[in-house]
Amino acid sequence: MGKELLLNAVENECIEAVNNKYPDEQKVIVFGEGNADADIALVGEAPGEKEIKYKRPFAGAAGKNLDEFLDILGLKREDIYITNTVKFRPVKINPKTLRLSNRPPEKDEIALCLPFLQRQLDIIKPKIVVTLGNTPLRALTGDNKITIGKCHGTLIEECRYDIFPLYHPASILYNMSLKEVYNKDLLKFKKILKDNG
Repeated sequence: MGKELLLNAVENECIEAVNNKYPDEQKVIVFGEGNADADIALVGEAPGEKEIKYKRPFAGAAGKNLDEFLDILGLKREDIYITNTVKFRPVKINPKTLRLSNRPPEKDEIALCLPFLQRQLDIIKPKIVVTLGNTPLRALTGDNKITIGKCHGTLIEECRYDIFPLYHPASILYNMSLKEVYNKDLLKFKKILKDNG
C-alpha cells in the first residue's frame, strides 16, 4: 500500500476517534498535507480559524511567516509535509467578544491525537521533524518540562525522530523581537540540511 493510502487510512481513524470522543461537536479535522516522501516534516500546535476554513495547515497569517521560512530554506510547501499535533481547533469563548477564539490544546486533546501524529511520521519517515512551538516539541520528546526558549535552533537526536525545534511562526506576529532569533535558527537549520545532503 502506498504512503498516501496509508495516510488516508490513518486520517480516517483519527476522524473516527475524534468523533467518538466529541460526539456532540462538529470537529473539523485538518490532518496534514504535502509530500509523503519528504525529508522534512513540520509539526505545529493545532489548526486555527483559517486552517479550519481552508482545511489546510498554516493557512492564516502564520502561514505567510511559514512561506517566508520555506523561502529562506529554498523550499516550497510541496517539498515538505506539514501537520499539527492536535488535528482539530481547540477553542474557548472570548468573554469580551463572545466569539470563539483559539486556546492551547489540553493534555487529553494532545493524548488523543499524538498516536495519529506518530503514525503519520512513521509513514513519511522524514529525516528531520521541525517542531513549531512547545506543544509539538513536548509531545514528540515526551518531556513536558522542555521549553522552546531553551532548546530552539538545536538538533535533538535522542528521540524517535531527529527534531529541530523552532518558535511557532505565529509567535513572531506577537513578538517581533523573535524575528532575528527565528532567522538565526533558520540559518542553523539550513546548514544542517546542507551538511546532511
